Amino acid sequence: MRVIRSPIRACISGRKKVFATALKSKRHSGKAKRGHLCFDAAFETGNLGRVDLVGEFEYDLFLRPDTCNPRYRFWFNFTVDNVKQDQRVIFNIVNMNKSRNLFKDGMTPLVKSTSRPKWQRLPRCEVFYYKSPVHQNHYVLSFAFGFDKEDEVYQFALTFPYSYSKMQAYLNAVELKFPEAFERSSLGMSIQNRKLELITFDDVKKPDKMDPKNVIHMVVILARIHPGESPASYVVQGLIEFLAAANQPISKALREHVVFKIVPMLNPDGVFLGNNRCNVIGHDLNRSWNRLSQYTHPTLSAVMKMLKEYDNSSCYQVDFVIDLHAHSSLTGTFIYGSTYDNVYRYERHLVFPKLFATKCEDFCQEHMMFNADDRKSGTARRYFVEALSDNVNTYTLEVSMCGYFLNGTNILTQYTEDGYMRIGRNLARTFLEYYRFTNILPIPPVDELRPRKGRPRTHRPRARSKTRSEVRVRPKTTRAYAPISYTDLSICYDSATSEDGSPVRYMYGHPGHGGGGGGLRMRPHIHQDQFSLSNIQAARFSNLDFSSDFRLKVGSRGKGQAGSTAAESKMPPIEMLSVPPKPHLTIIDFNQLTRGGLEEATAGKTLEREKEKIRRHTVKSSSRKA
Repeated sequence: MRVIRSPIRACISGRKKVFATALKSKRHSGKAKRGHLCFDAAFETGNLGRVDLVGEFEYDLFLRPDTCNPRYRFWFNFTVDNVKQDQRVIFNIVNMNKSRNLFKDGMTPLVKSTSRPKWQRLPRCEVFYYKSPVHQNHYVLSFAFGFDKEDEVYQFALTFPYSYSKMQAYLNAVELKFPEAFERSSLGMSIQNRKLELITFDDVKKPDKMDPKNVIHMVVILARIHPGESPASYVVQGLIEFLAAANQPISKALREHVVFKIVPMLNPDGVFLGNNRCNVIGHDLNRSWNRLSQYTHPTLSAVMKMLKEYDNSSCYQVDFVIDLHAHSSLTGTFIYGSTYDNVYRYERHLVFPKLFATKCEDFCQEHMMFNADDRKSGTARRYFVEALSDNVNTYTLEVSMCGYFLNGTNILTQYTEDGYMRIGRNLARTFLEYYRFTNILPIPPVDELRPRKGRPRTHRPRARSKTRSEVRVRPKTTRAYAPISYTDLSICYDSATSEDGSPVRYMYGHPGHGGGGGGLRMRPHIHQDQFSLSNIQAARFSNLDFSSDFRLKVGSRGKGQAGSTAAESKMPPIEMLSVPPKPHLTIIDFNQLTRGGLEEATAGKTLEREKEKIRRHTVKSSSRKA
């Protein structure tokens, strides 16, 4: 890798970096001045071809194409050191071969440093993807960055890198932690003599006599056939961790009924070299399944040989072959499948994607595709349809390099390393649902699938009583209102003619005026209880002003006479006297209902009633005296 731009030139040979500056006619060599950036990609999975200094703070970066194939230039992974504190620069990646990619939809590069080893995405406001007229109208990825610390090594990458050495270290750690969970072996060697690892999960009890009805079901997972699609390795890691967990009832049930064969890295040479799509001799392995060669595609030949042996065996039945990829142009997680002339086979082929869609919240059905394109005849998905038996379902599982949109929203959620591993765990749960759906796996109880995690004694809630009081249901009864009759008020009218057995009692006179004469007046029954309902209801009418039509009139003989007899008085009929008049409700002027108006209006009406009572009493007294 070279930096060709005066006054800065950097040459890298292997692991050695030489920095030189040219000042006029005199050249100086040695350690670079602080702030003159040094770029390095001479490490595993690293990729950067050339760097040009085009301004005081701007650099043009050229990606190195895949080995022996200049067509593919998309993956980048490089480091920058010898920075100055608070130094701001602009990097332009000018020779990407794919103009249609996720940088148009919000994807940003990743960065980490020596003191901050966790990968972080650059802010979207600092990343630009555009067609540049300065670079022959090619698409350019530009991003601004500020180096905040000196003596730090900053690393930039397209997505989360996953090297061949990291895979080896991870498998060694899992093998030490779960020595009896899986079997680790080697299918063969690559062109550059790197191992083609094979992970086998097989706890299935082998029957004594082989029966076509008791075949052993098998799932084959392939990953990392394209070196630049590193998220596929994280999906595989999540799947391996889930299946290797001894305390997980789901993984235990899967291992005891299904055999899993996992090839975590099909192209170890391309991963090590930092290629984007090809192996060491420039072949795209996912377009080479239909033209296998032991010399140019040794890893593919070893996998195909294994699949043929198990597919032709009478003991095993290969149910799935799933090829894991990462997509650089689409978001979310989705599946590519094939179409078949046999309707029943095609319907069976659709079951697994539908179950997988229910397990993943990031599944995107819009990008799912089933076809029989002849241009993809060299892919694993299309080649295994013809090369293997009809029982095998082959899929391509794609995960986005960027992220996914939440359901029904335009919010883009960026994937993380754990997010990719979660897809692998969801893949294992989908296998559980599928084999339960096809009656291969027994349905375990819910308590075994989801065991309750124990909590510390300090956080345990208080013990509740085992006996619970039963809640008695209130009986359904109809609610009826008791009718109130005016005849039950026990009101007695005084009258001279009360001895005819009428239901209404008439009494003569007044205790103070003798029994023979006196005006006609009302008084309550002597034997009535004062707290009875009738008496309480009657009290409501005691202060009301009855209409004058129902008032008994007393005829006068003239001045000086005490009164008139009952025969001479004109009395209303008995039917009218048996029902008392209805109360007359006073009306309050609502214009007076302001602050204090209600009290004033009520007080005014009360005062009028008191005056009316005094006036009536005065009239009665004067008539008696007369």
